[in-house]
Amino acid sequence: MQARTGTVGLPAAEHERHRPVTVVQPSRGWIALRLGDLWAYRELGYLLAWRDVKVRYAQTLLGALWAVIQPLTMMVIFALVFGRFAKLPSEGVPYTLFALAALVPWTFFASGLSGAAQSLVRNEQLVSKIYFPRLLLPIGAAGSFLLDLAIGTVLLLVLMPFYGFYPGIRTLTLPAIALLPLACALAVGILFAALSVRYRDVAYVVPFLIQIWLFATPVAYSATLLPDELQSVIGLNPMAGAVEGFRWAVLETGSFPSNTLLLSGASCVVLLLVALIYFRRTERHFADLI
Repeated sequence: MQARTGTVGLPAAEHERHRPVTVVQPSRGWIALRLGDLWAYRELGYLLAWRDVKVRYAQTLLGALWAVIQPLTMMVIFALVFGRFAKLPSEGVPYTLFALAALVPWTFFASGLSGAAQSLVRNEQLVSKIYFPRLLLPIGAAGSFLLDLAIGTVLLLVLMPFYGFYPGIRTLTLPAIALLPLACALAVGILFAALSVRYRDVAYVVPFLIQIWLFATPVAYSATLLPDELQSVIGLNPMAGAVEGFRWAVLETGSFPSNTLLLSGASCVVLLLVALIYFRRTERHFADLI
C-alpha cells in the first residue's frame, strides 16, 4: 500500500508538517492594535455596513422614508415647543429650518452611537467563532447610518426654498463637517461597544446618555443664549461643533465657528484615542465574555 501524497508530491504526513499555520494571538501594546487590518479587511467592513442597512429596513412598510420621518417629527415638536411656545430666538432663520439643520447631524450621531454601542453584543456568533478586526463591527454599524445622514441633508436642502433660503457655496463644506459627528459617534460607540461585552446594562445607559447630551448641545436653542464664559467652552462638547458647523454651512448664519469647531475636533480626537486604547485592552477577552 502506497502512502497518500499531498498537493506538492510529498507524503500526506510530510505535507501536514510543511503546511503554513496561522496563529491568532491577543495583541499587546498600542502598535499591536493593527489598525492596518481595517484596510486589509475593508471589503468585510463594507459588507457589514450594507448588511446593517438592509436589516434595518427589511420588512418595513416605509423603508428608507424612516430616515425622513424621524428628523421631520422632531422638527415639528421642537418648532411647537421651543419655537412657538417658548419663543426661542433662531438667529433670524425660521425656527423649523434652524431646528432641522441641527437635527440632521444630531439624529445621525444618536443613531450611529446606539448602533455602534450594541454592535458586538448583536454579533455574538461572529465575535466568538471567527477572527477579523473587531473594530469593523462598531465602525460598520455607525457607518451604515451615513445613508440616513445623506437623506436627511437632501431633505433639508429641499425644504429651504419653501422658506426663501437657498444653498450657497458654504454647502460644499458639509462633507468635511459631517466627519465630526461621524468621528464622535465612532469614539463613544467604540467605547460603549467594548463596555457592553462585560456590562450589559450599557444598553440602558446609552439612551439615557443621548437624552442628556441632546439638551447639553445647542440643538433646540442657539449657542448665543449661553453666558459668555460657556460660549467660549461649548466646543468641548464635540457635537456642539457639528451642530454649529451644519447651521453655518447650510443656513449661512453668523461667522465661521472656528473656535467651536477646533475645540470640538480636539475633544473628539481625545475621545477616539481613549476609546481605541480601551477597546484594544479588552478585545482579547471578548470571545470569552460575550
